[in-house]
Amino acid sequence: MQFDDEKDYLMRIIKEIIRVLMSLLLGKNYAQVELPPENHYTVSGQKLDSLMEMADNGQINEAENLLLSNLDYTDKEEVAAAAYFYQHLSEKGSSFLAGHAYSMEEVVDGLKQLAKRAGYEEVLDIIE
Repeated sequence: MQFDDEKDYLMRIIKEIIRVLMSLLLGKNYAQVELPPENHYTVSGQKLDSLMEMADNGQINEAENLLLSNLDYTDKEEVAAAAYFYQHLSEKGSSFLAGHAYSMEEVVDGLKQLAKRAGYEEVLDIIE
């Protein structure tokens, strides 16, 4: 069971990692990151919308496995799409994630691995 301050801390970490990562990937300064209404992103050969829909239906681990299966860490658009995916998961909330064998800690870990494998390890300095 998580305390409210622990949940808030994890959400702040997630938002900050995504904000800094997207600023580096897309070359813009972000105060807040939002998925564009016209989502054209694909990652690992899958449409980001379909991966998010799987997650919405409780198939979080399956969607994450598909996301990471063929992710091209040198392609900024794919890395951005993966970051949007993890942001989407974080917005589902701890209760939803826990009900589907996932957690906010796994969202943070996923973002850390994404940043590291994409060559943006400096992003991790913001949380350590």
